[in-house]
Amino acid sequence: MARTLEADYLVVGAGAMGMAFTDTLIDHADVRVAMVDRRHGVGGHWLEAYPFIRLHQASAFYGVASRMLGGGKLQVSGPETGLQERANQAEITAYYGQMLDRMLETGKVDFLPNSHFDGDHTVVSHIAGVQLEVPETCRIVNAHYLAPSIPAETAPPFDVADAARVLPINDLARLEEAPSRYVVVGAGKTASDACIWLLARGVDPDAICWVRPRDPWMFNRALIQPEPAIFLSMAADVMQMSEGAASLSSLFLQLEDAGILLRIDRSVMPTMAKTPTLASWELDQLRSISNVVRRGHIESVDRGKLTFADGAMRVADDALVVHAAADGLKYPPLVPVWRQEDITLQPIRTGFPCFGAALIGYVEATRTDDAEKNRLCPPSNYGNSMSQWAKATVLGTRAAINFTAQPDIKAWSDGVALNPARVPPGYPHSAALDDARERLAIHTRPALARLVELM
Repeated sequence: MARTLEADYLVVGAGAMGMAFTDTLIDHADVRVAMVDRRHGVGGHWLEAYPFIRLHQASAFYGVASRMLGGGKLQVSGPETGLQERANQAEITAYYGQMLDRMLETGKVDFLPNSHFDGDHTVVSHIAGVQLEVPETCRIVNAHYLAPSIPAETAPPFDVADAARVLPINDLARLEEAPSRYVVVGAGKTASDACIWLLARGVDPDAICWVRPRDPWMFNRALIQPEPAIFLSMAADVMQMSEGAASLSSLFLQLEDAGILLRIDRSVMPTMAKTPTLASWELDQLRSISNVVRRGHIESVDRGKLTFADGAMRVADDALVVHAAADGLKYPPLVPVWRQEDITLQPIRTGFPCFGAALIGYVEATRTDDAEKNRLCPPSNYGNSMSQWAKATVLGTRAAINFTAQPDIKAWSDGVALNPARVPPGYPHSAALDDARERLAIHTRPALARLVELM
């Protein structure tokens, strides 16, 4: 017989968004929360990520609202000296473990690892087989709607013959014998990380074949920083250029000329706009790889052969194919965050999912009417194509205008490091910051109207 677990909320998924929501909710409301996850701990995909992964953005933008990941330190050595630190896998998983301890110590949170939610108020343990029920009044929080796929848990999106040498990016760090050639498959951040890691280990650029079905646009990491004058100046530039853009393609090229966006090959117009951040030193490294294959997606891999829709190409018989092609970002339909059946966590301010989840937690704790909550926190999509990037920019900026019009939300969000556009209390005025704010006030609404036309 199932035992009843007293809970006001059941958060399904203890990854980045589930943790950010729960952290803020319990800090602003007297509630009990049960978190359930299929994995053995909190942190979501970070528990299974490749060992040399780092956040592509500043650590301050990631994690939960109550404690900054990493403490906001600047890098003091290496090619990114002066930029905010970026946590690695070990630091991130340790941080989430500490945040879970904090939550448990409040007495407001129960954590149910190695378990799944059956969709009907029952949680089942994979280890003990025990069933726990939550009350009918318990609100379900869907924190895995946008859960990413990662190579360690996802089969390659192509057929693999028995004789082929294919491994996920995780296993690169465990190689015991070097092949004569590496074939990196994928166009996103994971593939870029694989290439940069191989180059850092002394692999000759000519020994890497990069199968890149699409070319990506990326933000210049030096401008996506938790420094208000820097971030808001970049945002003002985007709005000012968007207002007068003739097309999305011309806008992206303008943003490239301004040093805001980057592309690896300046002779190829990228069609992918997921826009992770990239540093200039990484860009230089990626440009050293000249053997780039743009024939669409691989259909099958055999020993010494890659097959595409338009035919096959030969590779070395001992070539090692690195699977870095899992669909990390998800693009399901946008749904209202608050529905009768659940609360579905989604980004609110474009591109910063931890802030969005924390914001949803704050609004849930401080408002009672679901219609008003949805007005304040309409979801935004992730970018993929240039048009989807424009849509995400429009939706996220409109949402920011909505929620910052509320004095309490504005005060809370200005105190939360997860918010990239915050100006912390007591932050000193400067000519650069004043200029950025003035230009945002002038250009934002016309820019959004123009982006709607272009997308």
